[in-house]
Amino acid sequence: MQLSKRPMQKGKVAIDRELIQELADLLEETGLDEIEIEQNGMRVRVARRSPVMHVSAGPEAASAPAMAAAASVPVPMPAPAAADPAKHPGAVTSPMVGTAYRAAEPGGKPFIDIGSQVKTGDTLLIVEAMKTMNQIPAPKSGTVTQILFEDGQPVEYGEPLMIIE
Repeated sequence: MQLSKRPMQKGKVAIDRELIQELADLLEETGLDEIEIEQNGMRVRVARRSPVMHVSAGPEAASAPAMAAAASVPVPMPAPAAADPAKHPGAVTSPMVGTAYRAAEPGGKPFIDIGSQVKTGDTLLIVEAMKTMNQIPAPKSGTVTQILFEDGQPVEYGEPLMIIE
């Protein structure tokens, strides 16, 4: 991946080439079209479909062309259908792009099943992102009525994973 080596200007942020390469590699490994992360106030989105990369921290942004993968600005999405699980008031959505797992280890007991009673803060699943296992806590107490992903399935940011009623 090649990025231009321009001198930094006042108000611009340094581009973390290693992070961008890791994200591009993750796109290839998972077959996803785009990935977005936010760390320490810096948001990076890498996508296959756009020829320009934007890295932003606050109102200013630094950009450079990318070869294998490129980032894009947010694109308006069409309005979802009324039956969309993401619109359910008890929907638990993925806070990041990664791979969702129902158990702490392969073949292990799932954290929850349909019908499980959960309390706010209970671990529901794990999303692996950039080789880091992130426990996803229950946002509210209730009963798990639907599980909307398969173990080991790639998930997108904001994708509904389960319903708690």
